[in-house]
Amino acid sequence: MKTRITELFGIRHPIMQGGMHHVGYAELASAVSNAGGLGTITALTQRTPEDLLKEIRRCQEMTDQPFAVNLTFLPAFAVPPYAEYISAIREGGVRIVETAGRSPEEFMPLLKGAGIKVIHKCTSIRHAIKAQTIGCDAVSVDGFECGGHPGEDDIPNMILLPLAASQLSVPIVASGGVADARGMVACFALGAEGVNMGTRFVATREAPVHQRVKDALVAATERDTRLIMRPLRNTERVLHNDSVDRLLQVEHEKGGDLQIADIIAMVAGVYPRVMQQGEVDAGAWSCGLTVGLIDDIPTVKELIDRMMAEASDMVKGRLSAYFI
Repeated sequence: MKTRITELFGIRHPIMQGGMHHVGYAELASAVSNAGGLGTITALTQRTPEDLLKEIRRCQEMTDQPFAVNLTFLPAFAVPPYAEYISAIREGGVRIVETAGRSPEEFMPLLKGAGIKVIHKCTSIRHAIKAQTIGCDAVSVDGFECGGHPGEDDIPNMILLPLAASQLSVPIVASGGVADARGMVACFALGAEGVNMGTRFVATREAPVHQRVKDALVAATERDTRLIMRPLRNTERVLHNDSVDRLLQVEHEKGGDLQIADIIAMVAGVYPRVMQQGEVDAGAWSCGLTVGLIDDIPTVKELIDRMMAEASDMVKGRLSAYFI
């Protein structure tokens, strides 16, 4: 398939793997890239810029195809050395960066000066327009369906994508709500030229997470996610578990007096315990609504090949038959 996204990033299929904390390692990124998509290493999962450079080198040993690095700009008490992480990306020769969180405007000169193509994740049209204005090469539109942080506007991709397509000139990647060919084709109809999947890629054989995490995704339904931290205006969609119930109870009891300190033990530092040790009830961890569509654990190549074949059959077969 040929779209502006495949041409921009030099990939065969318009499928991107999202940057996920303690999931976006070289194993998964290289598998996605080798299968024709765009794999992504998560920069801030690496403790230091030097560690990130080592992970980039490791990924380069596993694939000769393009891959990206996700760099998320989040408000924090201890601000990561973003410029140093970008230096590691530049030194590693990576030419695609997915930015998320706050606007990357401050760091655009460092990124563009190295010839890096930037795709910024946005949860609203106003932020997407801003991303285009500051020079981002593409925009990832995150709908309310997505795992992680969907923003505070609660607008699904059925609305966001056509709005973005009508107001942007840069190519759009749809993020949130996609786990199979049906979702991908729908996003293309709405104006996207690529899709970004997170939760679906966690449930693959190459994903470097504990088997209990994958099994939990297969067992879950579309009703098994929850929204936390809404009172703090830092909403996150997570998989439902006992820890999440306790967190929501604290939020209910504290009401308008809720502080991050009241729930920090249930959201901070839990990812290594969940993803590596398989303690799926250790705390809150990101999961999209697409979990309801996941019923197997294929290899990355099997998943991407299946999506592309089914998308082709859908467009050339069932959908074309409607037009007579």
